[in-house]
Amino acid sequence: MEEYLTTEEIATSLKVNIVTVRRWIKSGKLPASFLAKEYRVKKADLEKFIKEGHERRKIK
Repeated sequence: MEEYLTTEEIATSLKVNIVTVRRWIKSGKLPASFLAKEYRVKKADLEKFIKEGHERRKIK
């Protein structure tokens, strides 16, 4: 069985705001499913997202 993470868990682990995580999901950068009234992300998808460097963004 695959492990799913909530947007709160992702925000905490990546040290970003939960709004940022939702923005990644809505833009399609981070695949997610809407389960139990909230977004859930497969742990494998999050690991791929991190490996590809999407969570790093410089502010100019």
